[in-house]
Amino acid sequence: METNSSQLLRLKTNESVEFYETQLQRLWRRFSSHRLAVIGGCIVLTLLISAVFAGFISPHDPLDLDTSRRFIEPFTDIHFILGTDEMGRDTFARLLHGGRISLIVGIAAMFATVVTGLLVGLVSGYYGGKIDNILMRFTDTILCFPQVFLLLILAAFITPTVISIALIIGFTSWMEVARIIRAQIQYIKKQDFIEASFALGASGPRIMFRELLPNAMAPVLVSATLNVANAVLMESYISFLGYGIQPPLASWGNMLTNAQAYFDLSPWLAILPGIMITLTVMSFNFLGDGLRDALDPRLRM
Repeated sequence: METNSSQLLRLKTNESVEFYETQLQRLWRRFSSHRLAVIGGCIVLTLLISAVFAGFISPHDPLDLDTSRRFIEPFTDIHFILGTDEMGRDTFARLLHGGRISLIVGIAAMFATVVTGLLVGLVSGYYGGKIDNILMRFTDTILCFPQVFLLLILAAFITPTVISIALIIGFTSWMEVARIIRAQIQYIKKQDFIEASFALGASGPRIMFRELLPNAMAPVLVSATLNVANAVLMESYISFLGYGIQPPLASWGNMLTNAQAYFDLSPWLAILPGIMITLTVMSFNFLGDGLRDALDPRLRM
């Protein structure tokens, strides 16, 4: 026969599981009510799957050259469904592999942005005073410079690789995340459970990473999705200007760069990567809007 303590423990465990299941159901109901967010999430999932399995989906190598098949138009050749470019390379294969590069840059830049912004905002909001003033004035100084301007300066002096491009985008995009986290931390720090942690003698790092940070993550998740969209757009922009991912490696940005000289002859070479960039940015933005609506406590009524 089970003891009263074991029965009580099991009852509490079941109540905890039911509570989290109910919370997840509510979050999903609020998210799924945002139709554009659901559509955006499906498109993002499709893009991620196509990027991961690009080598299996496309029958051709994106670097395979054959000048005898230059400028094949889309949907005119069963072997090259989206046509070929000025070097005879399969456009469909280059779109898939270019999407892989663009998404890797976007996701890696998002992690760099979020981690940097979290650390700056967390330290600034928790300690306040002179530390807060120094960090926020530094953040304001960086915000005074346009991001594209900073990107072009850094990209001109750094060897362009997938990782280096992701890092310079991430390290020039963290300021808004830092300000959001700082505001959240300053609000949560005034709550009773934080005051109780101080009274019990909890250490600063424990309060920051075990109490404050988990309760400030909702706006970070929204910001993370929006930062992926921003990073994909920035990578395309600097690649278009010749400072990003370098040929023969394909990205949507440098595909646009290569296509501009042949726009009159083969407009699809510019239109197709442009559509992919637009679709990706819109989908991540819709996904971020849906997460914001689902996680914002002011919208839970």
